[in-house]
Amino acid sequence: MTDPLKHLTDRVKSHGLNRREFIASSMAAGLTLAAATSLYSKTAKAAEPKRGGHLKLGLQGGSATDILDPAKSQSQFTFVAGRNWGDTLVESHPEDGTAVPALAESWEASEDAATWTFKIRKGVQFHNGKEMTIDDVVKTLHRHTDEKSESGALGILKSITNIKADGNDLVVTLTEGNADLPLLLTDYHLIIQPGGGIDDPNSAVGTGPYTLASFDAGVRATFEKNKNDWRSDRGYVDSIEMISMNDATARIAALSSGQVHFINRVDPKTVNLLKRAPTVEILNTSGRGHYVFIMHCDTAPFDNNDLRLALKYAMDRETMVQKILGGYGKVGNDFPINETYALFPEGIEQRTYDPDKAKFHYKKSGHDGSVLLRTSDVAFPGAVDAAVLYQESAKKAGINIEVKREPGDGYWSNVWNVQPFSTSYWGGRPTQDQMYSTAYLSTADWNDTRFKRADFDKLLLSARAELDQNKRKEMYRDMAMMVRDEGGLILPMFNDFVNASTKKVKGYVHDIGNDMSNGFVATRVWLES
Repeated sequence: MTDPLKHLTDRVKSHGLNRREFIASSMAAGLTLAAATSLYSKTAKAAEPKRGGHLKLGLQGGSATDILDPAKSQSQFTFVAGRNWGDTLVESHPEDGTAVPALAESWEASEDAATWTFKIRKGVQFHNGKEMTIDDVVKTLHRHTDEKSESGALGILKSITNIKADGNDLVVTLTEGNADLPLLLTDYHLIIQPGGGIDDPNSAVGTGPYTLASFDAGVRATFEKNKNDWRSDRGYVDSIEMISMNDATARIAALSSGQVHFINRVDPKTVNLLKRAPTVEILNTSGRGHYVFIMHCDTAPFDNNDLRLALKYAMDRETMVQKILGGYGKVGNDFPINETYALFPEGIEQRTYDPDKAKFHYKKSGHDGSVLLRTSDVAFPGAVDAAVLYQESAKKAGINIEVKREPGDGYWSNVWNVQPFSTSYWGGRPTQDQMYSTAYLSTADWNDTRFKRADFDKLLLSARAELDQNKRKEMYRDMAMMVRDEGGLILPMFNDFVNASTKKVKGYVHDIGNDMSNGFVATRVWLES
């Protein structure tokens, strides 16, 4: 069980709780006013950022083909690099995932959520000394809506019909209402660049807390403090060195020996080994990625909902999280949303392993014989082991699952989204609307469960344009129930992001649902001398 006081002090250290909130919560946990006040003072003092030092990151994901054009950023290495040198119009709050101002000071929407006006911050300088203008903002968004740019953000911007300046305001018009537009503009590809980055998209000139000093693709990147940064609540170290370390063993060795301060992509199987090092701290954050078993709702025998329910109740989720994720994850509930999303639908009963219910629905389905499940090592880490575990738990319900191990080569073209029952992985999306639109809308190309319902589609489109957050939350709850109880998704687990640092690193912010503090790891932490 989590220590409530430790949780509260951790939130103070990450600047997620102010003095009043801390004292009120501590007193509710049993402290006196004097004790709560004293604890806050000590914690806040310890949490004060220290400036200076050279931060070294050892990161998986670098490649010799990496470039600095944010439109084409694909690797974790360029993801973090972009956060060092650039800013977007909007950021997401690390605690609840809601949209917060960045280069856009504020925004407002029309009643139908189809026209949005963003007030652009004044007095912000690019690294080249030029002041950012509304023209830079408009040109940046125009570049990312151009298919020739090959921008990774093109898909989320397709509904935009017009981008223009109105004085110092940005006006964006959509084909239909979308209450999530501010959150969509947090996408890490959408870094505001001088002239939109049209002339030199790889210059790495932005408004971020660090300026690029050197870049050797697939090897390293170095950064120096931007002395003209428009924000004072970030950029605590003097310089940053990012080293490409794709070998997991090399990353662990580098961290354990103190050669680097931070590493990403820690395999849960190696966590216990890392914990033995007295200088190391494990940093795991709840993620939106999920490991899944997918059934085609329109293909026999999975077109029978009783069979689908039988297979859902035959899944031992707790065992799956412990044995496949090493405990670094959360159980799923057969819909693709967890508490890391804003407007998470609350009050939905957690589905648990229940052989008796599985037997009941299996008998009711009338199905006879085995059920063929295809899997592969490439589906997700431990997918074959997960399929075998599932096979064992289903046996107790009288269900025979035949596990067929497919070769990794061709799995994504020949099995996933082709065969009626297989294992797969989803990385999650920034918003519920995006997740459902990508994989559950009837017309979606990646609707890999063949879940096709007109009432679900109508609800999804209505929720997208609904500005009343309470109404929208209820709509998302209804959608979750449809997918959970009638869809073809078996979702046993959400995986955590597991990273690690030396204990000299302070101020790490667990950005809800996002890896490496949403890429801001180097700009948010400081070093203890």
